[in-house]
Amino acid sequence: MGIVKISDLMHENLRVAGNALSRSINAQAEHWMRVGMLAEVYPELNHREINQLLIKAELAGGLDIAAAVATPADKPRAAAGGKH
Repeated sequence: MGIVKISDLMHENLRVAGNALSRSINAQAEHWMRVGMLAEVYPELNHREINQLLIKAELAGGLDIAAAVATPADKPRAAAGGKH
């Protein structure tokens, strides 16, 4: 865990959105970071598809960016426990 410095305005935006969606400020920030990260990794996906991907990732044990961006050729190595 680490400390991330953000502007006062972004903190207020997080507070408002978090309250509206029944999330803590930290949970709201983490949600926005996950959505943004996936939007950058998968620019062809829309918001609904990103949400579905987040739900599938949660059911599989959590979002792992390394696994999300692995190519099919990388997956057998990773599944065998090999390091890159």
